Amino acid sequence: MFRRVWMLIALTALLSGVLPVGAQGDGLLAYSPDACAGDITGAALSESCQKMIAAFPAPTWKRVPQDGYTLGFYNFWKVGPSATPTFDGPNGNVIGEIPAGFNYVNIVDQSVEGWLKSQDGRWIRQQDAAPASPSYFTGVELDETFTHPFAFILDKSHIFVSSVPGGPADKKTGRFLKRYELVNIFAVATDKEGWRWYMIGPNQWVKQTFVGKVQRIKPPEGVTGRWVAIDLYEQVLVAYEDDKPVFATLVSTGTAKYETQEGLFKVWARLERDGMSGATGAPSAYALQSVPWVMYFDGGRSLHGTYWHDLFGYRTSHGCVNMTISDSRWLYYFLKEAPPNKDGEIVNQVYVYSTGVYGDSVVRGQ
Repeated sequence: MFRRVWMLIALTALLSGVLPVGAQGDGLLAYSPDACAGDITGAALSESCQKMIAAFPAPTWKRVPQDGYTLGFYNFWKVGPSATPTFDGPNGNVIGEIPAGFNYVNIVDQSVEGWLKSQDGRWIRQQDAAPASPSYFTGVELDETFTHPFAFILDKSHIFVSSVPGGPADKKTGRFLKRYELVNIFAVATDKEGWRWYMIGPNQWVKQTFVGKVQRIKPPEGVTGRWVAIDLYEQVLVAYEDDKPVFATLVSTGTAKYETQEGLFKVWARLERDGMSGATGAPSAYALQSVPWVMYFDGGRSLHGTYWHDLFGYRTSHGCVNMTISDSRWLYYFLKEAPPNKDGEIVNQVYVYSTGVYGDSVVRGQ
């Protein structure tokens, strides 16, 4: 009986000129935003465009799992920014200091009120520190149905979308942007200043600076197996198996002063945890304990988990590629468990490129 019903549905779809698909939407249309390509004026949408948006209002990619162990077991605290004394025990003797700068420690003992013991055995006063709040954002797994660009929303101000490309935020649209939500891109228009605008719903437009767009690329020459592409302009990372994209997420790369270099690199070391520090004695000094899921690819630059900010989609690092803890764990094992080559070596390459000229601001679109 079930088979007959399915055959009837398929026959009806075929006679109507619509083919069924199974990955997204209501199963009646094949996803093709080209149906909306001409609907860029803000006027009434074509019937085919309306049907496409109704069938595929948003991507349905599966989020990768949370790294519950790292997020739950580790206890990161920010210290400073002023120099902070360290002690040999609660109410004990001063044995040194944590220099002024951007410093985070992993706390292993809070049993004494008002005191914190870091993983290196030193104690600090709790009043000199504040608990970190790691991001719980995760990227998405992709499959062979990923054929058209989609985007992550970056904006944190809950601004309303515009009703026309290049127009002001319009409350009448009834839709505002939600940080990290996924959106399909149904049409693209360009305003007088050269900015691209994306239609993410029926006459619902958003400026390109408020999204991180995900699009697939061809592997660089000679690149096979499991590799990673990082678009500095969009602040997006896509992981591939040969030419098939399997994962996408937002990242934070280097600022103008500490740029993440473009080029093709090879992952030369993987560490589940590593301490990181730099610029000692300078105003930009930093020291970070137990940075998780580290994959070095360009000298001291690495892909790694990040517990000290939630600015993914914006440039804010010292040159590394910041990822959420959960995303970096997923990528770490995806690359580590790649099939070895004929020499028995696991080779993972990292391709860093840019699809546009990006600005210096940490917060794009502000």
